[in-house]
Amino acid sequence: MTDISKLGEFGLINQITKGIKPVNTSTVYGVGDDCAVLHYTDHEVLTTTDMLMEGVHFDLTYITMEQLGYKSAMVNISDVFAMNGTPQQLLISLAIDKRFDVESIEEFYSGVRRACDKWQVDIVGGDTTSSRTGLAISITCIGQAKASDIVYRNGAHETDIICVSGDLGAAYMGLQLLEREKNIYYEQYDALTRKVKQAKESGDSDALKALENDLVALRDFQPDFGGKEYLIDRQLKPEARGDIIAQLRQANVRPTAMMDISDGLSSELLHICKQSHCGCRVYENKMPIDYQTAVMAEELNMNVTTCAMNGGEDYELLFTVPIGDHEKISAMDGVKQIGYITRETLGTMLVTRDGNEFTITAQGWNPLKQ
Repeated sequence: MTDISKLGEFGLINQITKGIKPVNTSTVYGVGDDCAVLHYTDHEVLTTTDMLMEGVHFDLTYITMEQLGYKSAMVNISDVFAMNGTPQQLLISLAIDKRFDVESIEEFYSGVRRACDKWQVDIVGGDTTSSRTGLAISITCIGQAKASDIVYRNGAHETDIICVSGDLGAAYMGLQLLEREKNIYYEQYDALTRKVKQAKESGDSDALKALENDLVALRDFQPDFGGKEYLIDRQLKPEARGDIIAQLRQANVRPTAMMDISDGLSSELLHICKQSHCGCRVYENKMPIDYQTAVMAEELNMNVTTCAMNGGEDYELLFTVPIGDHEKISAMDGVKQIGYITRETLGTMLVTRDGNEFTITAQGWNPLKQ
């Protein structure tokens, strides 16, 4: 393992950015100077940024540095797609504490580069510094779009169809599964350490030796993810839905409003309705839910619709289209029509399987809630 302090900031930057070559014509100059140089002709520039804090947004108990790098990049790339844009460049800033070595940061960058390679995004710069409070990640993604192509949250109209890509709730179920297995591990660890303490106090050397062997063996603890691998992937390896954007463009469908589902479907629906000054009706029986999500929700005694509405981190696209595009949307892979836009006075409602209506409330992820 290589101590980061031996390389220094610029040595680390050189190590983790070597071999990076721009692929977009809008990238005039990338890593290697005080600023990246970008040039766009006849396009609007889209910019988005996210901060990810250890202990708030991720837990290194169950996510690898490579997975974290991939996820950190993808969630920003997703924002550009959600504006109907094309992601082009990425800037990455890290605050690192003394736990991390050069190899672990290279692993993180490996994940970032894999995500960027998938969508032809150039890494053009960033910053690194030290931290005393855990790992902090700040990523900025820059993209482009013609002014006429950009889709905002405020363009939905009455009678528009509400659509979502993929399925909902799986990432949240993956998080519940990871947390459950983490708790099982720590319960076993805490129980063994208590017994070790008791054996030391009683002077029982044979019991102490056996317990210490059990502690060593616990390092090889294997979580039970059998049959639920999809849920784990949805939580640890989200995918930006550029494929859906490509389908929409190919079908000549321009959404009237769009955003990605990061904080939960309920929160995102309310954002669109509030900014578009409209209401909505979405139907419980039209919610796209994967079989593994439903099974896991039943296993945890949770309501699967609640998970789909409020879970968050799906990074699917939520968008509205004119009712005249119904047939085009019906022909698309991976897109479901879940409801329609109404007048604002009719409210934002979830229609249950038995026909009852309930007001949608924002119960999704709130990063500022302590």
